[in-house]
Amino acid sequence: MAGATISDIYQKARHSLLIVRDGLERLERLESTTEAAHPALSSSFSSTSLSTSSQDAAATDLAQNVKYEISQLQKFGAEMDMLWRSQIAKPHRDLWKRKVEQIMEETDSLRVGLDKYFSRQYRRQAEAKERAELFKRTRGDGSEGARILQIHDDEMQAMQSAKNSSRMLDDAYETGAAVLTQYALQRERLKNAQRRALDILNTVGLSNSVLKLVERRHKVDKWISYVGMIVTVVIVISIWLWLR
Repeated sequence: MAGATISDIYQKARHSLLIVRDGLERLERLESTTEAAHPALSSSFSSTSLSTSSQDAAATDLAQNVKYEISQLQKFGAEMDMLWRSQIAKPHRDLWKRKVEQIMEETDSLRVGLDKYFSRQYRRQAEAKERAELFKRTRGDGSEGARILQIHDDEMQAMQSAKNSSRMLDDAYETGAAVLTQYALQRERLKNAQRRALDILNTVGLSNSVLKLVERRHKVDKWISYVGMIVTVVIVISIWLWLR
């Protein structure tokens, strides 16, 4: 991206962030739809598989697009990190440093979210393969096969509930970590503000001390002038009286 300014790259990074967030949200919705369809597999395995195959294809394409945008974000982050260090004027470096760090932190968070999605997708595919094999083995056994499939469904639902609970705990942990990070940043800002306020107060205190010294010296000089005038008048009067 030769010739691009850090502002241009930053705007492109913000646009990519929006695309990635929207993509992850859509993946989660598709994932919820697919999971909701799993309990019906025992009664209509083939029809359900056909209805979900298009969703799986759409989810795969979307996941690959999100993965590409995250790779672009990592590239943008590296370029902006180089630019603010080498080209940005010193008074603006802290601002751009915070902006770049925020982009990179959000990119890492979104990348972790995508990795978790791929991990869940891999587990779902393995479970679907296992289920298909089980369905083939039990398809000719009548009621016994249906009972085995029902048991398998119950186990799958229990596992899914456990995974949903684990996901909720992970989300709560990430939210708490983000809140603590924001508190730490606010604490640092408050410390910096406090230091600046103390510097200002020290400067004001020093100025007040100088003013008091000046006022005191002015008063002393004024009294010295008065005493000098009085002494001069006394000397003049004394000389006048002596000459008479």
